[in-house]
Amino acid sequence: MEIKTIIALSVGAVILLIVTAYIAVNQRRKIIEWLKWAVTEAEKLLGSGTGQLKLRQVYDWFVAKFPVIAAIVPFRVFSAWVDVALETMRDWLGTNKNVAGYIGGESYEDNEKEQP
Repeated sequence: MEIKTIIALSVGAVILLIVTAYIAVNQRRKIIEWLKWAVTEAEKLLGSGTGQLKLRQVYDWFVAKFPVIAAIVPFRVFSAWVDVALETMRDWLGTNKNVAGYIGGESYEDNEKEQP
């Protein structure tokens, strides 16, 4: 292969990586909004006490929905995004009985009242 071809391919790969990273960063808000739905569905599907299974399920859905972004976003970043979505879901459960009913359980506030 000629050096010009190697340089052109390398530059193209770097540009593609930069564009993909830019898209991933700009899609963060959209992804976190989607993750709010995904963590709620995982909670409904798997129930409480299954945190690692729920994280794995949400990650599998994420990879299927956003394969390019999943390829470049480190898992620890994804996990931090999930934590943001989980905080929102917990707020919903504590303040909205419809959400708690949708998931199939009581609100977090109701659970806290029952514990000694």
